[in-house]
Amino acid sequence: MDAVEKAQSGHPGTPMGLSDITFEIFTRYLRYDPRDPAWIGRDRFVLSCGHASMLLYAMLHLSGYDLPLSEIEIDLPLSEIYDGVEFTPEPSDDED
Repeated sequence: MDAVEKAQSGHPGTPMGLSDITFEIFTRYLRYDPRDPAWIGRDRFVLSCGHASMLLYAMLHLSGYDLPLSEIEIDLPLSEIYDGVEFTPEPSDDED
C-alpha cells in the first residue's frame, strides 16, 4: 500500500486481495533463481491485471531479485527497472 501511495499510481485492493495466493505460488510452486533471472528453465508468472502490478514488484523484491523498494515506489514499468523480467504493455487508448 505504501508503494502505491508514494507512486501516486495504481490501486492497492487487487494486490492486497491476491497477496495470499501469490505468496503460495511464489514460495511453493514457481521455479526461479534471482541470481539468474534469464534462466531458460524458469517458470513464468503471468499477471494480466495491470492494477496488480505492484504485487508483482513486491514479490520480485521479496523473492530476492535486485529490485529495491526505492525503485518499486516510483512505479515504472518493469522493463525499465529490471532487465530480467519479461514485460508486455497494455494497448494505449489511442490504438485501435
